[in-house]
Amino acid sequence: MEFRIMGALEVRDGAENRTPTAPKHRDLLAMFVLNARRPLTVGRLRKLLWPREDGERSDSLVRGYIGQLRQLIGKDVITTVSGTYTLAIEEEQLDVDRFRRLVARGSREDLQEALALWRGPALEDVDPDAGRWVETGRLREELQELHLLALERRVGYELDAGLHREVLAELRRLVAQHPLWQRFHGQYMLALYRSGRRVDALNAYSALRDELDEGHAVEPDAELQLLYHRMLHDDVSLHVSAGPPVLLPRDVADFTGRQDLLDQVIGDQVVVHGAAGVGKSALAVHAAWQQRERFPDGILYADLRETTAPAAVLEDFLRWLGCPAQAVPATLDRRERLLRTYAANRRLLVLLDNAADEGQVRPLLTACPTVVTSRSTLGGLTGATRVPVGVLDDDDASDLVSRLIGPGRAAQAATARLVRLCGGLPIALRIAGSRLAARPAWTVDYLVGLLADEHGRLDRLHAGDQAVRGVLRLGYDGLPEPARRTLRRLGTLSAPDFADWVAAVFGGHAEALVEAGLLETHVIDVAGQVRYRLHDLTRLFAREQLDADAAHEALSDLLAVAMTRVQASRFTLVSGGPASPPAATTDIRQSVEWLHAERVFLVNLVDDLHGAGLWEESWRLAHLLTPFLERQRFLQDWRRTCETGLEAARRTGSARGVALLLRDQGDLHRAERQWDLAHDRLRLALSAFLREGTARDVAHTRRRIGQVHLEQGRLNEAEINLVKCLAAFENTKDIAETLCVLGSVAHRAGRFTEAAERLCDAAARLADLGERHRHADVLLELTAVRLAQGLVPDARQVAQQARGIAVRLGDRLLDARGLLMLARVNLAEGATERARDLAGEALKIFDEAGDDQGRGEALEVLRGT
Repeated sequence: MEFRIMGALEVRDGAENRTPTAPKHRDLLAMFVLNARRPLTVGRLRKLLWPREDGERSDSLVRGYIGQLRQLIGKDVITTVSGTYTLAIEEEQLDVDRFRRLVARGSREDLQEALALWRGPALEDVDPDAGRWVETGRLREELQELHLLALERRVGYELDAGLHREVLAELRRLVAQHPLWQRFHGQYMLALYRSGRRVDALNAYSALRDELDEGHAVEPDAELQLLYHRMLHDDVSLHVSAGPPVLLPRDVADFTGRQDLLDQVIGDQVVVHGAAGVGKSALAVHAAWQQRERFPDGILYADLRETTAPAAVLEDFLRWLGCPAQAVPATLDRRERLLRTYAANRRLLVLLDNAADEGQVRPLLTACPTVVTSRSTLGGLTGATRVPVGVLDDDDASDLVSRLIGPGRAAQAATARLVRLCGGLPIALRIAGSRLAARPAWTVDYLVGLLADEHGRLDRLHAGDQAVRGVLRLGYDGLPEPARRTLRRLGTLSAPDFADWVAAVFGGHAEALVEAGLLETHVIDVAGQVRYRLHDLTRLFAREQLDADAAHEALSDLLAVAMTRVQASRFTLVSGGPASPPAATTDIRQSVEWLHAERVFLVNLVDDLHGAGLWEESWRLAHLLTPFLERQRFLQDWRRTCETGLEAARRTGSARGVALLLRDQGDLHRAERQWDLAHDRLRLALSAFLREGTARDVAHTRRRIGQVHLEQGRLNEAEINLVKCLAAFENTKDIAETLCVLGSVAHRAGRFTEAAERLCDAAARLADLGERHRHADVLLELTAVRLAQGLVPDARQVAQQARGIAVRLGDRLLDARGLLMLARVNLAEGATERARDLAGEALKIFDEAGDDQGRGEALEVLRGT
């Protein structure tokens, strides 16, 4: 049985936990452990259990507690002799005794075992303030001294073994936690010195001396003063003799993925670049360890974030390569030349980590292979090969989490959710994994629940001195204020990427953000624009820096430009809006390409405006996007913007806005061929327009209801509605649209001559207006009428005209419909093989676009071939 009091009180019998839970039982056990192997009378125990009372408790009560405790931990553990009670355990059974013995023995293995026993201050859960029993305070003071002594001696062993770089981070923490424990300062100075950071070591001594002088008016210990003077005069005996210098940090534990990049890292001059936290340093260090055998003369390493001056790095490198201190030149250019001379005939690798710019790197370049990691691409290093590093893919990210927390601890679905919340960012995944590893009681699902709240996610992505926010702030603080303002404003967006015009609206400086590792150049889109991508965690960081008023201002500025750009397209985007003047098809194609490129961004912008409380702006943009989403059949996006827009319009109390969005929803259901739903929505919109709208709004809605009646086979009702609309319209485009639907009604009714007349009239009007898309739609309907009339040559001519417009406009769905109509014409001509080819080509486009209706029609034609 094992008794543990360093930290929380605990009793273990093999795998079984026998720790008492009742408060008085725990107090009683604590008293026995503090007095292990010493007999205690009932009176003494009573006084210890109730120190503030004067004999008010009975002996039988104490004996009852002892009996209950003996039942829990074993009757033979607490013995009874002459009316006294003794905890009869061996020294090996009590962690404090083992700890003292191991520290006294003092070997490296003993110290490691002793430190593994340390779980915190003695009895921290029973007597947290050490105010109940004097024994607790005395024991804590003793154990704290032994703990620091054990740490000091264990670090000494590691320094003697040449592991000075490995203990630097721990020593930095120990110095901060125990500023007056001067042995740690000395070890920290020695580790810095042996890591080639002589200046930093001397500065560490100066900082301690200033602190002691100001706070206590004393000098550092004589031993530390001697160490400082030896370093000042570069005493070579301070160096360890460990063969060629290998200054690399410890290889990254559980390195995962990146197999496609590892072979690219080591070369002549390589810049490994990427956003903050993607694991550039880990990749470079891992690759260097993997290929260490290629460099028998050593590997030089410098973290340029810690030692920013090239002159200091040059001095350190020269000293590690054997240059005597007195031979190191004073000037930067002479140090550069000397380093090149030392490196010229050696098989060395140089790794320069966390470079901020080319100026830090150029003085350190030699003929040796050199790897530089940076958030910037360091474009000024024109001869370098560049290896971009991004976030981990889902499989590698899940594998990393599993390695960090242990296999089988989390279900695949829970790990996938954690990966998604961390955005595949290695630093975030490692921090999350570290938190889970340190808390075995936590499940992955529990951590996922904590991270699900965006507002607190960055607060929870920290482990010890590692924090995602700190990594991001390094880049942010190094930016000029205009670039910081741009980043803050970009935090208002939720879209996965955005174009350069968006960054320009927010103040520009996109490339400065890319160089700082806070923004990623993504692609050149179909409209020829540079698109950028902001990592989700960077977006959350940016939002933290922006207040609500500034967010509203940013979104309002962006919307003004976005609305202007959408309205400038050659679509008649506002339902029922005035016709646009005739324009070249190339202009229309460019407008379509721009809208395709910006579709996801604009749909997300509708949500962003709604989330920021800019409801008027949200519903207007949603309504403005409807014709484009309808024609291109982006039904999911259309449904999303309609729902958001309708909710926003209702919040503003705009009756006309609600009516417009209801009508848009009716159009969506028509596109989905859900005629009953479409009819319901359009009737609601009509009722609203009859109360609040214009006569034109009413007529437009009636025309849509007529189109629904047409599809439902209610031809008489459709014709009555449409004739009423035709009489109400004065606008040429509105008349043309209504004639087109009346032509379709006549077609369905078998009145082919009337249908052709109506459609020809509509086509002529739309051609004069320059409405090329709607003109092509009418021509395709006219083709079907000509086929029904048996006028196959006329049908071919009209179908070819429609497809020619589609090709010039670059509208793939319209082109597919043209191909399908030409297939039908070929079938009528008996050209079955040609019809099959055309229908197959159309089917491919419909499949790619996810147009189920078009796909069904294409399959029907193919079956007829």
